[in-house]
Amino acid sequence: MAAALHLGDCREVMASMGEASVDAIVCDPPYGLEFMGKGWDHGAPGVPFWTEALRVLKPGGHLLAFGGTRTFHRLTCAIEDAGFEVRDCLMWLYGSGFPKSLDVSKAIDKAAGAEREVVGERTTGIGTGGGATPIMGDSGNRDITAPATDAAREWDGWGTALKPAWEPIILARRPLAGTVAANVLEHGTGALNVGGCRVPSPDAERIGNIERSASVGYGAASWQKSGTTPPSGRWPANVLLDPEAAAMLDEQSGERASGTAVGGLHRRSTKDSVFGHGGAERIGDAGFGDSGGASRFFYTAKTSSAERSGSDGAGGTATKNDHPTVKPVDLMAYLVKLVTPPEGTVLDPFMGSGSTGIAALRLGFEFIGIEREEDYLKIAEARIREDAPMFNKVERKR
Repeated sequence: MAAALHLGDCREVMASMGEASVDAIVCDPPYGLEFMGKGWDHGAPGVPFWTEALRVLKPGGHLLAFGGTRTFHRLTCAIEDAGFEVRDCLMWLYGSGFPKSLDVSKAIDKAAGAEREVVGERTTGIGTGGGATPIMGDSGNRDITAPATDAAREWDGWGTALKPAWEPIILARRPLAGTVAANVLEHGTGALNVGGCRVPSPDAERIGNIERSASVGYGAASWQKSGTTPPSGRWPANVLLDPEAAAMLDEQSGERASGTAVGGLHRRSTKDSVFGHGGAERIGDAGFGDSGGASRFFYTAKTSSAERSGSDGAGGTATKNDHPTVKPVDLMAYLVKLVTPPEGTVLDPFMGSGSTGIAALRLGFEFIGIEREEDYLKIAEARIREDAPMFNKVERKR
């Protein structure tokens, strides 16, 4: 495995790359929110960015791109206008977002020059804004104050923003060259790694030897006892949780058992059947056989404290990581695995601090990363090199 890290504008770097030279693109581009006054976040990448991305991607190759809740519509349109097929929109839910809301009551008192009475104190936590480093929020003791004017009392409890708790991830694909089967055989791209990304079942053994087969007529499903072992885990969903979001969901859902297919039927065709589907033979009820919180149906991304504080979480020497929007390596690994074929090459045109690169190399893929900011490239290079046992070669290019 090897990593090639490029310093420069991703449009120019991709223009120098060969057509259909990468198997998958997984990235976290700017959201266009002017976040923390950063110049690189002045706007969501437009059509020219994704036109070059389409060119370097193999036919049928997939693109995964994070977006902001206020601007991902522009991102999606640009991706589609560049020639991609939009296939889905994944949702990453996290429980540690930090609300950036104006307290309307305090603002009214401030405008009136009124001093508010301190009536208590509260401790605030650190907001991470969805996998970002702790610099996004702050912690410590805060005064609780009471409204000083009648107008402020009237608007006490009103704000201007909700707590951020999810980010969209656009799933798009370069158009196929022929059918899915032909494209997969010719280019190795065009399909998702469903089997490799199944969500583990906590009670896999209890599911038993149950095989689901599609019945004929009206799209109903029949269940049949068999000697075969079902696929391990559940079909991956387009919703992903972090541990805090999973705990919140389970707290609300409580312990619940999976459903049961009552009166499962095994159908056989007979000439006497009105629809030609044959009579129905009852084989008994088939239970899915597991229980737990609702989060067990969705992938849970892990974010280590080491990643937040500056390391890659692998136990190496910590690298100071002050990039404001770090994504968890485990989350990026799951996404990379979902869209990258065996021995494939992953491109991240907006590399940031290198989480996608670490994830790709750990999974045995080649990696190409592009970053415009020198400081962030240094962080990404250091983090990837700290993961050196996982791969063979890191090359920095200009």
